[in-house]
Amino acid sequence: MSGLTITEETVRGVAVMAPAGRIDSSTAKEFETAALNRISSGATHMVLDFAELDYISSAGLRVVLLAGKRLRAASGALVLCALQPAIRDVFEISGFLGLFEVRQTREEAVDVAA
Repeated sequence: MSGLTITEETVRGVAVMAPAGRIDSSTAKEFETAALNRISSGATHMVLDFAELDYISSAGLRVVLLAGKRLRAASGALVLCALQPAIRDVFEISGFLGLFEVRQTREEAVDVAA
């Protein structure tokens, strides 16, 4: 069984993905496939809701970076929201907080991304 579940919805034209559990070396490919499928099927504005994410490894950070680059190339936006303290620390230590818009709530993130 995978340690990751991903719920997806579209809110006001924004693709919202909410991974729950762990994004590590064994689940990063699943996360990458889901994110890139949304982008290749036309999503240019995306929110990653990390409210239920317990852990993210460097492999997971790479996927976030890749998604952000693809969306920027399509003149889109990637907004992160609801980072738990441990997840926020990983993004801060890696320097990723400066690369992405980050909001407290999904609603704020959708407003920014839309």
